Amino acid sequence: MALVSDEQHAHENEFYRFVSLSQQSETGEKPQAKVVFSMDGKESSCSGEGNGPVDAIVNAIESKVDSGCELLLFSVNAITTGTQSQGEVTMRLSKAGRIVNGVGSDLDIVVASAKAYLSALNKLHSKAERLSPQL
Repeated sequence: MALVSDEQHAHENEFYRFVSLSQQSETGEKPQAKVVFSMDGKESSCSGEGNGPVDAIVNAIESKVDSGCELLLFSVNAITTGTQSQGEVTMRLSKAGRIVNGVGSDLDIVVASAKAYLSALNKLHSKAERLSPQL
C-alpha cells in the first residue's frame, strides 16, 4: 500500500500546478516571462511580457487560461529573516462577484508570485466546479 503525503494529496486536488519559470528583466526593455504549469495534469508552456516581471508572468499564464479575473491585491512579505529570506506573495483575484486569495512562497518572489496566481486560479476553478453540478 502506497502512502500519499499531504503535499502530494494537495497537488492531486490542484487543477493548475506550477512547474517552472524563466524570466528576463532589463532596464529599458519590456520584461518577459516563460511559465510552465500543468492544467488538469497536462503540462503547458506559455510566454508573456509586461510592465514588470510579475505582470509578464500573469500575462503569460492568462495567455493559456483566459480566466477573465481581475487582480485586486498583490502583497509581498518576508516569512523568514535576513537577505536570503523566504518570500510569501498573496494575490487576491475577483471574478463574477467571487473574491479569492492565492498564496505562494519561494526564495524567489517572482516564482512565489506565479505560485500565488495559480493558487488563486485553483480556488476560482474549484468553486466553479462546485457551483456547476454534473448532468
